[in-house]
Amino acid sequence: MNDEFRRARRRRIVETVQVIDTMTEQVVGHLGNLSETGMMLIASMPLADDALYQLRFDLRDAPRQAPIEVGAHLLWQDRASMPGQTWAGFRFIAMPEDGMVQLRHWLDSPGGSFE
Repeated sequence: MNDEFRRARRRRIVETVQVIDTMTEQVVGHLGNLSETGMMLIASMPLADDALYQLRFDLRDAPRQAPIEVGAHLLWQDRASMPGQTWAGFRFIAMPEDGMVQLRHWLDSPGGSFE
């Protein structure tokens, strides 16, 4: 994995935040952690290695409560201890500016725990 993507602060997700594949409108899993440059997903369905995805998630405690849509590249995946689940690391490749502003506000809001 390229070190430049790991330099971003990664905020742990304490509540369940579902992630939707916007092409199929199916829940693909939930967030494990989130940064300005990517996310770790706990996937509940199979994902294609090295694929591009259009994903949507809603940060309920964000200042603006609009869903955030991202284009993301699946960099890696590994089996989780729970049967049927996979840890998956994504790098964001596209995000509308209003989504990025909302994400930055959420990352900077008090009460976050960072990895």
